[in-house]
Amino acid sequence: MEVRTLQYFLAVAEEQSFTRAAARCHVAQPAISQQIRSLERELGEALFERDSRSVRLTAAGEALMPHARTVSATVAAAKAEFAARSGLLAGTLSLGVADGVESSSLPALLGTFHRLYPGVTVHLVEGASAGLVPQVRQGSLDAVFVAVPPEGLDPGFGHRVLVRDEIVALVASDRPQAQQAALSLDELSAAPLITYGPDSGLHPRLRSAFEEAEVPFRPAYATNHVALQLELVAAGVGIALAAGGARGITGDPRITVVPVTPRIPYAKALVWRSGPHSSAPLRAMLELPPSASDALPVE
Repeated sequence: MEVRTLQYFLAVAEEQSFTRAAARCHVAQPAISQQIRSLERELGEALFERDSRSVRLTAAGEALMPHARTVSATVAAAKAEFAARSGLLAGTLSLGVADGVESSSLPALLGTFHRLYPGVTVHLVEGASAGLVPQVRQGSLDAVFVAVPPEGLDPGFGHRVLVRDEIVALVASDRPQAQQAALSLDELSAAPLITYGPDSGLHPRLRSAFEEAEVPFRPAYATNHVALQLELVAAGVGIALAAGGARGITGDPRITVVPVTPRIPYAKALVWRSGPHSSAPLRAMLELPPSASDALPVE
């Protein structure tokens, strides 16, 4: 079983097409097909279900995927390691980023990283926390910027906290609630609530806070886009619960930011899989001192 064959297998599985996999690997399609057939003969099972329209993994293919990813990542890490030893760190750093990253210290950290390692390509993948965390666990992303869940992170992850803040209420400035010093969860529950969707990392934090206070949590509108939350509030739809550090929530005369009581603190962190699988570019970024991004220490 050769590394190249496993990389061809990964390409077909991820592209769901022999044609696209061949283009991605810069080889002719018959070469890909031949390597996959050879691998199937070696393993004694079919790895793909093929028809005229699609290519899908069989149960055997699904079982091979994590092993193929591990081999591919190890080879990439070895290449990057020796590039680093020669002083020419190269390769790709794949990062998943959830909402609010623009208000964190990650852009500054990446700016420092780029100045030190211009040969590394940084691939940023946007998404919600619920979809990004499994990708770092599987190894398809090196690290992700997500909200830390109320129960904490999986012990198999390392993390560096980049944001600590709290949830605030966004109220239309012409509403009576805008004049209050703070809004309780009971008062918020009585109003139409606008807040993050279930795939957001902040949704569990909000739900947990309401459950602890024994107050119903019934969002009327769910969106992870704070700019849309602001427009819904300004349109008179209801009161929004948003991250206090979100950009754009201050300075709009239509909107008043009101503290929530009791406080609902949250943290957002850069999260990666612990262990020997970390790529050389990721290790290089994590070795940057916290002062490079004004971040809190690695935990």
